[in-house]
Amino acid sequence: MIIDRFEGEFAVVELSDKTFINIPLSELPKSSKEGDVLIIGIDQKETEKRKERIKDLMDDLWS
Repeated sequence: MIIDRFEGEFAVVELSDKTFINIPLSELPKSSKEGDVLIIGIDQKETEKRKERIKDLMDDLWS
């Protein structure tokens, strides 16, 4: 994913299939600039927290 340009409060990002998406500037590092390559990652710690919270809610619901 490459930052193509900025439009208002969004970065227009080109994906590998040559399509474009808008990402709010608030979701990007403040130092982001046109031409920067973005990498999306998975936050394993937050994912596990969410899974545990959902499991607890389901356990409460079905108990």
